[in-house]
Amino acid sequence: MEKQQLHRGFGLWASLSLVIGTIIGSGIFFKQGSVLQVAGNTTTAMWAWFAGGILTLASGMSVAEVGSQMAKTGGIYHYIEQLYGRTLGYLAGWMQVVFYGPAMMGAISAYFGVLFVAMFGLPGHYSIWIGMAALACVGLINSIPNRFSAGFQMVTTAIKLMPIMALIVFGLFFGHHDALGQTVTTIGHTSGGGFGVAVLATLFAYDGWVTLANISGEIKNPQKTLPRAIVFGILLVIVAYVGVSFGVYRSLTANQIASLGENTTLAMATNAFGYWGGRLLSVAILISLLGTLNGKVVSFPRVLYAMADNGDFLFANIFRSLHHRSKTPNAAIWLMIGIAFLMIFFTNPDQLSNYAVFVTFLFYILVLAGTFILRKRDPQGLNRSFSMPLYPLVPIVAIVGSLYIEVSEIMHDFQGVLISVLIVLLGYPVLLYLRNKQK
Repeated sequence: MEKQQLHRGFGLWASLSLVIGTIIGSGIFFKQGSVLQVAGNTTTAMWAWFAGGILTLASGMSVAEVGSQMAKTGGIYHYIEQLYGRTLGYLAGWMQVVFYGPAMMGAISAYFGVLFVAMFGLPGHYSIWIGMAALACVGLINSIPNRFSAGFQMVTTAIKLMPIMALIVFGLFFGHHDALGQTVTTIGHTSGGGFGVAVLATLFAYDGWVTLANISGEIKNPQKTLPRAIVFGILLVIVAYVGVSFGVYRSLTANQIASLGENTTLAMATNAFGYWGGRLLSVAILISLLGTLNGKVVSFPRVLYAMADNGDFLFANIFRSLHHRSKTPNAAIWLMIGIAFLMIFFTNPDQLSNYAVFVTFLFYILVLAGTFILRKRDPQGLNRSFSMPLYPLVPIVAIVGSLYIEVSEIMHDFQGVLISVLIVLLGYPVLLYLRNKQK
C-alpha cells in the first residue's frame, strides 16, 4: 500500500502569511509600554525594536540556509537529528510536542478569552471556555484540507496588517507630541534596564518565524519558498514593529506611554479614530490572535507527525497517519490541542511558554551552529539553494544574540530555566523505551 503524503498546499503567499501571522500576535500592540520602561527613553526603545529585528533576521537567514538543504517536515527536530544525531533531535521534537507547542497554544487561547470577555463585558470566568472554543475552532479548520488553513492564515494576516498601517500613517502625519528623545522621568515603576534588556523584551514579540520550517513537506518548492518567506516575512515585521513604535512615539509623550503600559496602542487608536476606532483595534487584535493561533496549530503537530513517522513517539502508527481525504495529521493535531486544554485548566500556560523559551533557544543555537557544519560538509554549496549574505557574520550575530537571551533568562528566572530543562529531559527515558522496543 502506497504511503499517504502531505499535500503541498502552501505557496509563497501562504508561507509568507504564516511567517508574518505567527510572529505578529499581540506583542506589537501591548509591548510598547514595557519596552519603553526598561529602555528609559524613546530613542533607546526605538533602537531596541530595530536591534531585536536584526537579531531575528540574522537567525532567520541562518535557519533558512539550513532549511533549504533539509526541506523535510519537522523543522528543527529534523535539522538537529541530521546535524547531531537522533538523541538531540528527539529531545528537540519532544520539547516542541509536549511542552512548548501546547503551552503556546494554551497561552494564546487563554489571552484570546481574556480579551474577548473584556471587550464584550462578559463574566470573567467565561474566558477559559471562550479561549478553548477558539482553539477548537482553529483545530477544526486545520483538520480539513490545508488550503483552508492556508487561506485562513492569509485572511487573518491581511486583517491584522490594516490597523498596523493605520497606526503608522496616523503617527507619521498627524502625531503632535514627537516623543523621540524623551526620557521617562515621572513614572515610579520604571525599571530602567537599559538597551540590552529592552532588546530582550522585543525578541519575545519577534518569536514565531521558525514555525514555517515545521511544515516543509507541505510547501510548494520548499528549497526556494522557505528562505524567501522567512527572510521577507521578518523584514516586513521589522518595518511594522519599528513603524508602529515610531507612530506611538509621535502621538503620545514618553510618560503617557509608560503610564498606559499594555493599553498604549489602544489609547492611541481611540485618540486617533474615536471610540469605534478603539473598538475596531480590539477586534483586529482578536483576529490577530486567531491568526497566530492558526500558525501554531498548523506548525507544531507536524513535528509530532514527523517524529511518529520516524518511530520516535509512542503509538507512532496513530500519529503518523493522515486523514484519507484532507491529508492532514488530525490525530497529531488533536493530541496537542488536548495537551493545551489540560494546560489551560491546570497550569498557567503563559508562564510555561515563558519557561520554554530558554530550551527553545538552546535548540535554536544548535541549528545556527549547524550553518558552519553544513558549509564545511559542502564547501562548494552544491546542495545549498539559498546562501545567506555576509557569512559568517550573520550566524555569529544570531548565536551571540541567542546566547545573550540564555544568560539573561538564567539570571532572571533560574527556577523557571531548571523546570524547563527537566521537562525536556523527561523525554529521554521515553526515547530509551522506544529504542528497546525497536530492537
